[in-house]
Amino acid sequence: MTKKTTRLEDLAKRAGVSVSTASRALNDSPSVNMRTKQAIWKLARELDYPFRRHMPAGPIGAKATISIVVPKPQDRDARLSDPFFFELLAGVGDAARERDCDIHISHVTPGNYDDLVVSMTTHRADGVIFVGQSTLHNAFNRLAETEGRFVVWGAELPEQRYCCVGSDNVSGGRRAAAHLARLGRKRIAFLGQSEAPEVMQRFRGYREAMEEAGLDVSDELVIPSHFDIESAEASIEAVVKNGVEIDGIVAASDVIAFGAIRGLQLAGYSVPDDVSVIGYDNISFARYSNPALTTIDQDMTAAGRLILSKLLDFRGPQARRSERLSTDLIVRASCGA
Repeated sequence: MTKKTTRLEDLAKRAGVSVSTASRALNDSPSVNMRTKQAIWKLARELDYPFRRHMPAGPIGAKATISIVVPKPQDRDARLSDPFFFELLAGVGDAARERDCDIHISHVTPGNYDDLVVSMTTHRADGVIFVGQSTLHNAFNRLAETEGRFVVWGAELPEQRYCCVGSDNVSGGRRAAAHLARLGRKRIAFLGQSEAPEVMQRFRGYREAMEEAGLDVSDELVIPSHFDIESAEASIEAVVKNGVEIDGIVAASDVIAFGAIRGLQLAGYSVPDDVSVIGYDNISFARYSNPALTTIDQDMTAAGRLILSKLLDFRGPQARRSERLSTDLIVRASCGA
């Protein structure tokens, strides 16, 4: 039996509006208020109404459109200037091109559950990628009760009911600290804001490796820094001024590591002779820094493909299953060996 196709008239009737209003809403006309548009778009999805064909045609006839949304700041989460964002965007973009999909970056920066709902209902994308959880873990859990068209790039957290793709942050932090310990470093600091979910996990791995090596993890070795070079440089300047002795640094990102190296060099220290430094992300610039940066690599090509697959290929419980990508230690000059 052939499935009956939903007509524009059927959609208008279900929404309780005129056919002309339904048509204008589907075409995002400014003459229709946002609440009505959201209600009609939601109905269109539920009734499998092919409203994409009523949209202005794209230049290449994309098979799907993916929206990328960045939550409000908690350190790195909303910093589009962070080089890591471009690495992630490139991974998603390459995967989207392979699958004939379009991607766009949303101007929306959600900060609560209602904002997440707006992010999901004020466009006609086939799926949404949220870059980082910020403080929205509980809100994402709530959103997952009614929405399955989104994936979060970030940390897998306890009692998580939504799909999240990210690297094995605990293993990455452990690898970095363990490598410095094997080099004979004794006063290894962790540099970064450990409140962010991903950084919290990297710090946990660092702490585990330090304890396994029998090394001290005192408060003075846990150094706060935002995800920018200037903040990391200022943090190192304060460490030097306060006379805290360090001979190794595990940085929560490559950008933080760059700032740490600059701060150390300005203070007259040699990297890696006096202090070894390891970053996290393996962004393209890492190999060209002076000295070249030892770092923890995240495979952004694999990440992009996995995120797209979660959005486009899976349904039901399998789509909700989170995935961890392996990490690798890339040894360069900044740690000496």
